[in-house]
Amino acid sequence: MFDPKAEAMSLDERAALQRHRLWGLVDRLLAADGVQGGRLKEAGVGGGSDVTLAGLRNLPFTTKQDLWDAYPWGMLAVPRDQVAAVHGSSGTRGRPTLVAYTKADLDLWAAMCARSLSCAGAAPGSIVHNAYGYGLFTGGIGIHQGAVALGATVVPMSGGMTDRQVRMLADLRADVLTCTPAYALRLGEALADAGVEPTALKAGLFGAEPWSEELRTAIERVLPIKAMDIYGLSEVIGPGVATECLEQDGLHVNEDHFIVEAVDPSSGEPAKDGTPGELVFTTPTKQALPLLRYRTGDIASLTRGECPCGRTLVRMSKVLGRADDMLVVRGVNVYPSEVERVLLGSGLVRPHYQLVVDRRSPAVRLLVACEALSGNPRDELVRTLHETLGLTAEVFVLPGGTVPRVEVGKAVRVVTWEDGAAPLPGIA
Repeated sequence: MFDPKAEAMSLDERAALQRHRLWGLVDRLLAADGVQGGRLKEAGVGGGSDVTLAGLRNLPFTTKQDLWDAYPWGMLAVPRDQVAAVHGSSGTRGRPTLVAYTKADLDLWAAMCARSLSCAGAAPGSIVHNAYGYGLFTGGIGIHQGAVALGATVVPMSGGMTDRQVRMLADLRADVLTCTPAYALRLGEALADAGVEPTALKAGLFGAEPWSEELRTAIERVLPIKAMDIYGLSEVIGPGVATECLEQDGLHVNEDHFIVEAVDPSSGEPAKDGTPGELVFTTPTKQALPLLRYRTGDIASLTRGECPCGRTLVRMSKVLGRADDMLVVRGVNVYPSEVERVLLGSGLVRPHYQLVVDRRSPAVRLLVACEALSGNPRDELVRTLHETLGLTAEVFVLPGGTVPRVEVGKAVRVVTWEDGAAPLPGIA
């Protein structure tokens, strides 16, 4: 562990720490007199001592719309000249969401990413091949700062330039790989094509997009590693909010800095432990942009209890999907990751696929484009999707290499077809 005192803290000690930090956050929000402070006053909160951990569920939510409405500096809780850096979301849902950091925020972020790397078995002297994108997106720089804080050697590759990535993996012999899960697959295939065996690699931290256990199996088949999930979002801090350890049994949430809840996406009421709900985070120690009960839109479940690794932090499941990513096809609700689980779990297709939602007529169709390992498993996949998910989908088995491979950024797993040419050749 990077910080054993924090990561293996007793539950009572952590609750006392969270309560103290929550009081401080509420006092700061009230003093800043912004959107969040105003809502607290409307809820009858006059100071931090009015709030308890058990009563957190009764406080108002904060949403991404609040950040958009206050763009770019309107939700700052510190003077503008204390802002050391600005990062933001990738903007896949429209405009980027800008998030400010003080120097202390950057130090906190580095420590969280160092914890994440330690979860994956990295230590001082490890070589971390970092193929997350650098820039406004938080992935690359977050992991970079964490590797430095850990005392590891970081190789700042960023995304793309796959031939050069292969060369650096071969020459520098990194033991930890960090990138999106889709790009991990791409690198594994490129290494095999080049005849390179990355025998030094031991672990990978893959995030920035939801991915299934079946995709984990596919990654571990093409790379000699333990593949672990890492979770974060720029609004909360970036990568490092939660990470799987070598047990690969849920992501440890760094809840001394991020108080997590799971709520029903529709009602906002608490979801029971073990039941999927929308993740909600409170950031009691962030300075520039602290958030109270921020609704992430990410769907996952929470599990409590000590992990065999010794950490006592609450664990979240892999993200099932986003509340706004749910596909509704002829009355059936399904997340793309559920389709991925069926496809890759069948053992019949390569780990590259694309879902096409065809809205050209009132009767919405779901088209599943994939590449077979051998033969034509179309009928079997249609049957398995229907039996497992209750979903009627049209499966198109395409030649190898047809489905786009990811070179930079996140994998585009779902496209909507409303007019014009087909998203991929061979489907109609």
